Amino acid sequence: MLSKETISIIKSTVPVLEVHGTKITTRFYQLLFERHPELLNIFNHANQKQGRQQTALANSVYAAAVHIDRLEAILPVVKQIGHKHRSLGVKAEHYPIVGETLLEAMKEVLGDAATDEILGAWGEAYGVIADAFIGVEKEMYEEAESQVGGWADFREFVIAKKVVESDVITSFYLQPFDGGEIATYQAGQYVTVRVQPEGLEHTHLRQYSLSDASGNDYYRISVKHENDGVVSPYLHEKMEEGDKLELSAPAGDFVLDTTSEKPVVLLSGGVGVTPMMSMLNTIVREQPARKVTFIHAAQNGSVQAFGEHVEEVAETHKNVNNYVCLAEPTKEDVARGKYDLQGLIELGWLRCALADAGDDADYYFCGPVPFMKAIKQYLAELGVSDERVHYEFFGPAASLDAAETESFSR
Repeated sequence: MLSKETISIIKSTVPVLEVHGTKITTRFYQLLFERHPELLNIFNHANQKQGRQQTALANSVYAAAVHIDRLEAILPVVKQIGHKHRSLGVKAEHYPIVGETLLEAMKEVLGDAATDEILGAWGEAYGVIADAFIGVEKEMYEEAESQVGGWADFREFVIAKKVVESDVITSFYLQPFDGGEIATYQAGQYVTVRVQPEGLEHTHLRQYSLSDASGNDYYRISVKHENDGVVSPYLHEKMEEGDKLELSAPAGDFVLDTTSEKPVVLLSGGVGVTPMMSMLNTIVREQPARKVTFIHAAQNGSVQAFGEHVEEVAETHKNVNNYVCLAEPTKEDVARGKYDLQGLIELGWLRCALADAGDDADYYFCGPVPFMKAIKQYLAELGVSDERVHYEFFGPAASLDAAETESFSR
């Protein structure tokens, strides 16, 4: 427990963190990698270059300061980050390194404003928060290893099949190299892939949603080729059937509630369709009578993945309604006529599409941040309560509205 004095000091730094938070976290990462370059084997280099990780950490520190007098309020975020850390291999011994470096970055950026009293209070607070993370992650490591088909850290898998789903998305069917069982997972979870492309000094880790229902003898990930990326081009262009990949056990808290029979609305943009495929296939397999509204937005048909599969599901399951939105349909798309909206999703169209979804439906959505911001705003305007809205970011979290302060997500 933190003393009232410590809490008061931490609270007093909130305005400073709001202004200088990103400067502090940017300097933090510079110091961290200068002194511990081995940690570059864990962190996403692309997110570092884009500044997304720095912003996400700044939001985390800010949220900790705001809620320092009721840390239980950030427990869901602790668990969310814990999933990420466990999947990446973050261990208890990393926390003292992070704490020491973060305090030093605060001192450098804030100068004389970072008094010994303030640094002492933050050091004490960091210790309490770190202990919470370590405890949560210890349980997650134990659960990942002890479950049937589970394992610790990373395990070798073989690419059993490689399937092109669209011009930009390819699926990889992965089976364990040792021939053993694999852990089950909840629809919406992800695995971490670890690779070291030839010529690069460090390993690179990426999280990819599992894009099929659990219960098969394989894991399926469906990866978008990012032209300026490192891992996705390597997977698309260099990895073939029979090659090996290292995976950590499934993780993540963006999951379908299969204990509920309430109607479900699955909304996705671009490669955000991947966790929705796992959810849709799980419902069809385990809850065939459950009502589903499936809405997917893509630039055009050539980059749309899984369109034929979802169409087939909707044709064979009358409880599934399928809507396709193409921002700029090609001539071939127009000729086929396999879409319901030309252009971007807007409120009026969404209201009509959701007319039969049910007043108590749960909503799950994923995709590019602008897409997610629009969907969240529309759902709020349609009167959908926050407890029925679930979403996930690919990469460090951004804020979907000005009132939110979020932390890391996949």
